Amino acid sequence: MTFEPLGLSPALLRALSESNYTTPTPIQAQAIPLALAGHDILGAAQTGTGKTAAFGLPLLQRLAKDTPAKGPRKPRALILVPTRELAVQVSDSLKAYGRHLRLNVTMIFGGVGMQPQVDNLRRGVDILVACPGRLLDHLDSGHAKLDAVELLVLDEADRMLDMGFLPSIKRVLSRVPQQRQTMLFSATFEPRIKALALEFMRNPQQVQVAAQNTIADTIVHRVHPVDGARKRDLLVEILSRRHTDQVLVFGKTKHGCNRLAEQLETAGLKSVAIHGNKSQAQRQKALDQFKSGKARILVATDVAARGLDIPNLPLVINHDLPMVAEDYVHRIGRTGRNGASGEALSLVAPEEGGLLKQIQRMLKSDIVMQSVAGFEPSRPIRLDAPIPKNGGGGQPRKPSMGARPGLRPGEQKPSGTRAPRKPGSRGGHGKPADRSAHAHAGPKQHRPGAGRPQHPSRGDSRA
Repeated sequence: MTFEPLGLSPALLRALSESNYTTPTPIQAQAIPLALAGHDILGAAQTGTGKTAAFGLPLLQRLAKDTPAKGPRKPRALILVPTRELAVQVSDSLKAYGRHLRLNVTMIFGGVGMQPQVDNLRRGVDILVACPGRLLDHLDSGHAKLDAVELLVLDEADRMLDMGFLPSIKRVLSRVPQQRQTMLFSATFEPRIKALALEFMRNPQQVQVAAQNTIADTIVHRVHPVDGARKRDLLVEILSRRHTDQVLVFGKTKHGCNRLAEQLETAGLKSVAIHGNKSQAQRQKALDQFKSGKARILVATDVAARGLDIPNLPLVINHDLPMVAEDYVHRIGRTGRNGASGEALSLVAPEEGGLLKQIQRMLKSDIVMQSVAGFEPSRPIRLDAPIPKNGGGGQPRKPSMGARPGLRPGEQKPSGTRAPRKPGSRGGHGKPADRSAHAHAGPKQHRPGAGRPQHPSRGDSRA
């Protein structure tokens, strides 16, 4: 099957042909005709199946067909995403698909100065790709208006809910006209996602091309039991054996990822770390070093699981298991993409047995356990073990900064700031907390139009 029977315009087909994109993925083949017909869509497909093109192509066609009202161009399409690197990828893809259309695409996310974004909004916008927190900053300051939005897309809705963005999403939706077309895309369908869809969508057509929480069958899964205190040594042993492979290592905390990357460097393994507390420039530099091969190992928190596009990544290692089983899907989704083979290794301490059981229950399959000689755990892994509050396998996790008063759910206190002074306490006031979404964003940042467009058949690169 080709894109021609789907009803796309010649301009879009030309752009796809110029990029050698000829065959739609299942999610695209099902969603595009429904979207072109004006239906609200509730779409689910596993990571890497082409969700961006599934909503982006019909969105571009509708906006290009309808003549905008006279006067300053206000956003006619709004795409909400959880992280800045996903905003960049969606924006780059839309620019590639719409290269023969006269439509302006603008990104808004935290972690960078607001003034360039304000200038872009003033020049006029057709399509706005935004993280909820920073978008609210622009709405509250009057720089952005959403009263002309005709199409609304929530991409990676499950991740936005995981990051505590539900209140922000509802505030944004209160600024968008009720008469609109809405598309919600997610890697997973959970009851709360369907509840959210029923709250603000009109008779959505459901499209689901893969079973919930499925993982590519080209990925080999393996567990290495090891005491938590020896995880780092085992990781060094594994990475030392594989001298040429690029490896993505997932840690539990920002501080833990920094420390682990430094320890790997000390062991002679060129490593970089990315997480929400690093600046945009630091994240971009780390990702560039990894992609160019200057750094062979990238250590990341879960924020990167939905925002990295690394072709032919052969190996993903879970230094710490995720607290939420679904996050295993998104982590492992970085390898084994587009039919390629991949390998997923998890270093599991005895106290993490309950977390492992959650993952196996979700996958409906056991994962092979293989002890590494010299690193056998002091006691066996018990799958019926209770789940530790801090996830186990490492140091206790500090309370989330996002829970402090004055911060939006899921947001972090910016580095270098103090908590607000309580009445009657001594000392000066702390700086106000940054309300943008930048604390959740991943590493990838480009200037508008830079970088390679996302292949429709590859779909979204999620961090």
